[in-house]
Amino acid sequence: MSRPYILAESTWRAVAATSYEVAVLPWGATEPHNYHLPYGTDTIQCDAVAAEAARRAWEAGARVTVLPTVPFGVQTTQLDLRLALNVMPSTQLAILADLVSALEGHGVRKLVVLNGHGGNDFKAMLRELLPRTTLFLCAVNWWQVVDARPYFEVPGDHAGELETSVVQHVAPTLVRPVAEAGSGAERQPRIAALRERWAWSPRPWSKISADTGVGDPRAATAEKGARFLDAVSGRLAEFLVELAAADPARIYE
Repeated sequence: MSRPYILAESTWRAVAATSYEVAVLPWGATEPHNYHLPYGTDTIQCDAVAAEAARRAWEAGARVTVLPTVPFGVQTTQLDLRLALNVMPSTQLAILADLVSALEGHGVRKLVVLNGHGGNDFKAMLRELLPRTTLFLCAVNWWQVVDARPYFEVPGDHAGELETSVVQHVAPTLVRPVAEAGSGAERQPRIAALRERWAWSPRPWSKISADTGVGDPRAATAEKGARFLDAVSGRLAEFLVELAAADPARIYE
């Protein structure tokens, strides 16, 4: 059965009859995730979070539509990793601008970019698009919706306990045994400010990780992933319901 809040599964008649208030654009990536998770991890997770949050929001009366997930992200720090498929931020901006224009033309008044990849950063793009559109624009990193620390021993940064647990829950057949994973140990930079993270520089991935992971996945379980995804989806759904009911011209009044 099709889900009415998923645009790709909806028919022309259903879409034509629905006044959507909020569009959700999940945006993932295609890149290695240690030895045990698939290249599509960021896309799979983001797609699952968007769908579950939209389901809850729809059932609460919010007219939300989830757009097809974009599977390509910024991989400029991983260009030497085989088939990490990079798109430049300028390319993302061009895609996003076209979609904003399309949504505005069809009367959708609010857009949430739901980000699933740490290398994507939409803040500057939304600032650039703001003067060009009447849409309310916002971005959400799905893994930051809820504090992960109560759910995991050490969440990890990339293919660690958090991501492994979530993919074990939403796509268990795509996860290799955790015993096959590398340790996810991260090599720290020599400069103190970068180690302490009050200075920032793009991390050359093959130099900081031997297995492409950052974070130990061995404590991961599908049950942890289910609890975390439930909490994230519930909070995000509340936001979508509130946003759908809001007048975009008065959100900051």
